Amino acid sequence: MSERKPYKTDLSDEQWALVEPVITAWKAAHPSVSGHQGRYAMREIVNALLYQGRSGCQWDLLPHDFPPPGAVKYYFYIWRDDGTDQTIHDLLRWQVREQMGRKADPSLVVLDTQSVHAAAGVPAGSTGRDAAKKVSGRKRGLAVDVLGLVIAVIAVVVAAASAHDNAVGIALLDKVAADTDAVEKALVDQGFKNAVVAHGEKVGIAVEVVERNPAQSGFVPQAKRWVVERAFGILVLSRRLVRDYEHRPCSSESRVYWAMSAVILRRLTGAAMPAWRTA
Repeated sequence: MSERKPYKTDLSDEQWALVEPVITAWKAAHPSVSGHQGRYAMREIVNALLYQGRSGCQWDLLPHDFPPPGAVKYYFYIWRDDGTDQTIHDLLRWQVREQMGRKADPSLVVLDTQSVHAAAGVPAGSTGRDAAKKVSGRKRGLAVDVLGLVIAVIAVVVAAASAHDNAVGIALLDKVAADTDAVEKALVDQGFKNAVVAHGEKVGIAVEVVERNPAQSGFVPQAKRWVVERAFGILVLSRRLVRDYEHRPCSSESRVYWAMSAVILRRLTGAAMPAWRTA
């Protein structure tokens, strides 16, 4: 690792020790045909990705003491395409759950969606307008456990904002069912209709629509369901996720995995990340 002044998003030695085995195994499985070991430290590549996710900067505006943007971009894309980003997140999530005395995979998940504006350069064909929330962009869907942890490979669906919650919910259920047989029940809000409940029966997951008390006004946290709202709130602390800048939806998904991996690493090591607003 090159000598430089550290950024607040840099991995500590303890955090890097949790990520390094996956990266080392990936390097061993992808040797260079020329035998070259790589010019840049993998820890610095990961640090650059976490910095960009938290700060929201463009590729070409990465600080010069990181590896060149082209190198960081190369690893971001290749790890996105071969699922390494999801593998890192998945292994970290399992460690948190086991640390809390829970099984690796949950039996209950909570589904919800979040509409975010798209940047000007995002292809129009992958965006839409959420008429209810008056947002032009993309819709992000999450399945989280009761700890608020995103369920790795099965967790993220990025769609046009015009897509109804039903379409996103059905896609999420398919991902959950395809990846694990541990999930027995899913909680959703009233934005999801009977189509999601019916599809849950097909894939073996009981879907419960948590109804809002009509006598209540304003935001009222609902038991267990509130954890997905907190997850969305945590995600937008990463400025790269406040607005969707990615041309391809799969890149948007990868950004979520990296952001949540950073959150889990801090939880596992007892570290803290300063908020945008300081005292």
